Amino acid sequence: MATINGKDIHKLVVACDAGMGSSVMLASTLKKQLGKTGVTVEHTPVNSIPADADLVVCHSGLAARARSVAPGKPIVPFTIFLGDPAVTKVVKAIQQGTDLNV
Repeated sequence: MATINGKDIHKLVVACDAGMGSSVMLASTLKKQLGKTGVTVEHTPVNSIPADADLVVCHSGLAARARSVAPGKPIVPFTIFLGDPAVTKVVKAIQQGTDLNV
């Protein structure tokens, strides 16, 4: 398990697969929640995770693929698109500048 401090997250990527809209809603929600922190939130297909991402958030079914596309990047898998505890921990770590275990 790796650790990243919320202060070190400048670019958060929400990676998706089918583009059905749920991950777009999550990215939009995160942009609002993190707006005052200066963190950039982007939405991208899992096969196109940018090299400059500090943290990747994706559905648990895509986590293995995300790890293969972005080796060495911290990946936070979730199961529920809105209100998932894993995503809540990410937001709190960024807002409070605390450690996030991934």
